[in-house]
Amino acid sequence: MGRSRNTRDARRTRRGPSAAEAVVEAVDGGLAQLVPDPDRSRAWTLLIDGAPQSHVDLDDPGYLSFEYQRRLGHVIDLVAPPGRPVHAVHLGGGALTLARYTAATRPRSTQQVVERDASLVQLVRRELPLDPAARIRVRSADARAGLAKVPDGWADLVIADVFSGARTPAHLTSTEFLDEVRRALKPSGVYAANLADGPPLAHLRGQIATAAARFAELALIADSAVLRGKRFSNAVLVASDAPLPLPELTRRAASDPHPARVEHGKQLRDFTGGAAPVTDEAAVASPAPPPSVFR
Repeated sequence: MGRSRNTRDARRTRRGPSAAEAVVEAVDGGLAQLVPDPDRSRAWTLLIDGAPQSHVDLDDPGYLSFEYQRRLGHVIDLVAPPGRPVHAVHLGGGALTLARYTAATRPRSTQQVVERDASLVQLVRRELPLDPAARIRVRSADARAGLAKVPDGWADLVIADVFSGARTPAHLTSTEFLDEVRRALKPSGVYAANLADGPPLAHLRGQIATAAARFAELALIADSAVLRGKRFSNAVLVASDAPLPLPELTRRAASDPHPARVEHGKQLRDFTGGAAPVTDEAAVASPAPPPSVFR
């Protein structure tokens, strides 16, 4: 997360006579809001400086509300046979939605979450407590520094969902970063990243080219309008040195409430338009979303 604050400004806002209270608190990355979901009794949306970050249902951690989180959920579902425990690393914590999902759908999984914003972690742990039986360790550190502490070949899955001021930090976009990801992954392990971009999609094309320089197999899950450069939104990049479960991934993405396409192979290579892999020396943060995205 980005800006640090020397004081904590926590307050609760009641939404109605019988409604749960919203929680508003300054964290290192800005102003955090936990807003109760009016349709689900123990569900909350986390916003940072007005930008939606996560949705959590404490009664049903297998429920994923956000489009991009459902797409990452498909990757979690398909990374190993159903229900089998996995070793997972989550770069970026938010409200720990995907770690909770993994714990619910794959009991006895061992997970490491790396979230730079220590005060956000404290807020989430206090207001949205984790299941004590979930084997989830949360480390307050920079994502790349935290990844460097993961043992070689430990992870079945590495998920990158890191935003600072609604932008992915530059040092998490390079081939050198992906070298660290590959080091931490098992030979059959899978890397998945939440990417945000809009027209002309230069960042997204560069990220695909970067992953292609380090992994044998790639797929991109995205809305058709995003792929056509019509709007700013999220896309999920999936990469591995082992074959990906493309038919099932395609089926699940197409059957979502907001259907998505899965691009791979020659079509995905053509989509990059000749973009070059990104190195640490040339890396820049992802583009800032236009103000209209969060209205």
